[in-house]
Amino acid sequence: MIQIIAGLKGSGKTKRLIHMTNDTANTANHSVVFLDKDNSYMYEIDRNVRFVNVTDYHVASAEMFLGFLGGMLASNYDIGYIFIDAFLKLVKKDIAEAGDFIKSLEELGQKHEVTFVLSVSADAEQLPDFAKSYVI
Repeated sequence: MIQIIAGLKGSGKTKRLIHMTNDTANTANHSVVFLDKDNSYMYEIDRNVRFVNVTDYHVASAEMFLGFLGGMLASNYDIGYIFIDAFLKLVKKDIAEAGDFIKSLEELGQKHEVTFVLSVSADAEQLPDFAKSYVI
């Protein structure tokens, strides 16, 4: 499953994502992972959540990011939730160009029973049709 938290810069997306991550960590029966582009929120995330700074792994494209996610899931079958802040910066795409990536992410989530929650810097009403159904 995919869920998208959409909003313009400064609208509180990251705070909402952190709150959801920490709430999930306290109730989930599976491992919870938080992915970000840097370490700025590392100390706001519950210590039971696996915090990953994706730039430490030199992920340079959407295809590499998808492979990175697949590798995480292959190495830990217990992951149930992956929260991704700054999604568009990590995949290095505009939301209008991310349709194929979102489709692949949906397939990965279904196959491994993982929920992906994405923070997307874009007005929810301006999202492409393929993304609107994921907005929470």
